[in-house]
Amino acid sequence: MKNLFKYTSIALLSSAIFFSTSIKTSAQDKNNNTTVQNTNIVVGAENYKAYLPELKGKKVGLVSNQTGIVTIDHKTTHILDFLLDNKIDVVKLYSPEHGFRGDADAGAKVKSGTDSKTGLPIISLYGDNKKPKADQLKDIDILIFDMQDVGVRFYTYISTLHYVMEAAAENNKKVIVMDRPNPNAHYIDGPVMKDEYKSFVGMHNVPIVYGMTIGEYAKMINGEKWLANGIETDLEVVPLLNYTHQTTYDLPIKPSPNLPNAHAINLYPSTCLFEGTNVNEGRGTTIQFQVYGSPFLKNMPFSYTPISRDGATNPKFKNEICFGEDLSKIPFQNSINLSWLINAYKNNTKQPFWTKNGNKLWIDQLAGTNELRNQIEKGWTQEQIKATWQKDLNKFKKIRAKYLIYK
Repeated sequence: MKNLFKYTSIALLSSAIFFSTSIKTSAQDKNNNTTVQNTNIVVGAENYKAYLPELKGKKVGLVSNQTGIVTIDHKTTHILDFLLDNKIDVVKLYSPEHGFRGDADAGAKVKSGTDSKTGLPIISLYGDNKKPKADQLKDIDILIFDMQDVGVRFYTYISTLHYVMEAAAENNKKVIVMDRPNPNAHYIDGPVMKDEYKSFVGMHNVPIVYGMTIGEYAKMINGEKWLANGIETDLEVVPLLNYTHQTTYDLPIKPSPNLPNAHAINLYPSTCLFEGTNVNEGRGTTIQFQVYGSPFLKNMPFSYTPISRDGATNPKFKNEICFGEDLSKIPFQNSINLSWLINAYKNNTKQPFWTKNGNKLWIDQLAGTNELRNQIEKGWTQEQIKATWQKDLNKFKKIRAKYLIYK
């Protein structure tokens, strides 16, 4: 077992720079102040009595990344190690955007290869091979999916989940989703995706923030028949214990290179919209998604200079002074905040403000509609814009309710 892939104490301590080293939940008062700390939550992968017996004698494929950690009997390790230590026959690994170790830039091509520690083959599910092919599944009985989602439609782990489920259904493989808390589960907000704007950053008719765990979301993909030709996956969700949607959650390790802390994750549904503009969203800094700015917002009160960093080697406006706003100290958010995007649009001094992804406007793909862009261009207020979301949000909430596992 000496050659098994291990998350060392050094790596875990490194993660502690950004997050607490143990999984914590906390209650909040009406002023959004933390009042009670709770360490009783059990993530799906730690609920091992619910799934280990089923894996004995089976060939297992593991879809995971650096977030697939478990703490059992006070020992923290990766689910891969835990499975191998328990004599589970893991024969293949599958990695999402950012790679199996979670260190690739956003959008960077992640190559397939071999895990240097275990010798197991790694199949990349990002880039040209987003959906596992039949020959990549032929020696698998069960696929385990264990990744930490952040509950936002354009965060691509749920898109990977969709394709894994679809490929499994087409090839008669079972999928076991190890459920994990959603740090943005405390609200539902944003425009609901329109069909014509579907892409890998938005595959389903859901709002930007959907208020579900990844296990609940998997049930919705199946139940709403969103897979190709309405097929359904043989799906099992290993549930969380001691969890509700209203309990805040501090991740034990950052879910991707540019979400360094809980504040960034809380702001991400709002500030990621800057990716569809000529504004830097904090990539190339140490407070990603907690600042925004560009050389063309010179009336703004804050300035910074993005530089090349791990996970953002070529950030927007690299080595240029950007003027904008520091959001790193603002209060905990309970909804999408459009005021920053609207403010940047009004203060922009160079066109075009909106950027393209291929021949499409990137903001429309992120928003899931062209209506948000049009409304901002017309000078609508945040309140006016959000009022137009409510009818679709109410319809979605009725769909969501059918698949909830937790209160």
